[in-house]
Amino acid sequence: MLQEDRLFPIESTARGVARSLYETVRTLPIVSPHGHTDPRWFAENAPFPDPAHLFVVPDHYVFRMLCSQGIPLAALGVPRVDGGPTETDGRKIWRLFAENFHLFRGTPSRLWVEQSFADVFGLTKRFSAETADEFYDHIKDCLARPEFRPRALFERFGIEVIATTESPLDELRWHEMIRQSGWSGRVVTAYRPDPVVDPEFEGFRANVERFGELAGTDATTWQGYLEAHRIRRAFFKSYGATSSDHGHPTARTEDLPQTEAAALFEKALAGRCTPQEADAFRGHMLTEMARMSLEDGFVLQIHPGSWRNHSAGVMAMHGRDKGFDIPTRTDYVRALKPLLDAVGMRPELTVILFTLDETSYSRELAPLAGAYPALKLGPAWWFFDSAEGMRRFRELTTETAGFYNTVGFNDDTRAFCSIPARHDVARRVDCAYLATLIATGRLDEDEAFEVAHDLAYKLAKTAYRL
Repeated sequence: MLQEDRLFPIESTARGVARSLYETVRTLPIVSPHGHTDPRWFAENAPFPDPAHLFVVPDHYVFRMLCSQGIPLAALGVPRVDGGPTETDGRKIWRLFAENFHLFRGTPSRLWVEQSFADVFGLTKRFSAETADEFYDHIKDCLARPEFRPRALFERFGIEVIATTESPLDELRWHEMIRQSGWSGRVVTAYRPDPVVDPEFEGFRANVERFGELAGTDATTWQGYLEAHRIRRAFFKSYGATSSDHGHPTARTEDLPQTEAAALFEKALAGRCTPQEADAFRGHMLTEMARMSLEDGFVLQIHPGSWRNHSAGVMAMHGRDKGFDIPTRTDYVRALKPLLDAVGMRPELTVILFTLDETSYSRELAPLAGAYPALKLGPAWWFFDSAEGMRRFRELTTETAGFYNTVGFNDDTRAFCSIPARHDVARRVDCAYLATLIATGRLDEDEAFEVAHDLAYKLAKTAYRL
């Protein structure tokens, strides 16, 4: 079902070069420095319940497409925040997925799913309504076997290290269980402080109060609040964290006087911030987090430009992160200037920028990363982590930022079995791009082999200090 030369150039000579490059990187270990897999999987190492809860229920790439065609999320087993009824029969969910699999034609999701079927479960027929039960029964039988439990798949996938992402309110019990188990798999956490740095996050004051309790300090005072961050960051670092991650609506940063920042914080706690003041506070906290990174060595990741949870109805019924994060226009040049004025020339700091605004690649992101020592470009993300999106990213950023102001690839996924497929797509696309540079006289072949290795493995490992 899968073509061996998929995603390689059409022209035969360049295709042959791409194939040769790819053969040197296809089996390199996977470094997955940013993602959303559930650490509980690796802590308990229990069998995945059924195919639907492996491929459909946790994967917003999958269920958002089905939702776009009028299929209710509840029918796909997506939990409701009020505990109301959703479909729990995995086979029914699976059949609904199969009946509508044609919706994924031409999408990266289809490629990831089909490669997972083939490489993980040995299924090479076309997935459809006619083969749905055959696929379901085969995968379910596999999942009952020890070699398909989370830890065994982790090792089979060749994952060297994977980072999950947790709120600072998380006690990291699953990471502690992994540590106590003695298992050698490396699963680290990452610090995602959105619930306590975003005044518009639901329950902000209660979150800050709980934050202080966990840190053992009064986080409702400005200095106590900053100290709580330092304490919780140190706690996360003790569980392997090397990065923080910030999903803000805009790329705005600020470097406010401390008295002004403290006054904004008081307004945020009182629930009196205007939208502009909330954005200013988030922006100031990015600069505070960058300064803390200079102290503790964390890499700072910024994921701006998403109108998160765009559907109020879906948010109310199913909660956050259910496929309704929509890209918006994003300004980086002006928005990042306060942070860059403060710390942008510090080479010991790493700030990784992501974008959902593809128009900013060559106009803003590449020139910024091509000048400031602290900046690196994260890979094409979410709507652009398709083969075409990855290719455009390389074409539009390499000319100004080069390869070594980027950080390789991260899969940013909740769908565990898609991890090797996603990395494979990235490796194929990069090898295809390098083959084109060789064919057009812009890169020597021996250099291309070195770059291919760096893009597939070394850059992510180095940038994330793993």
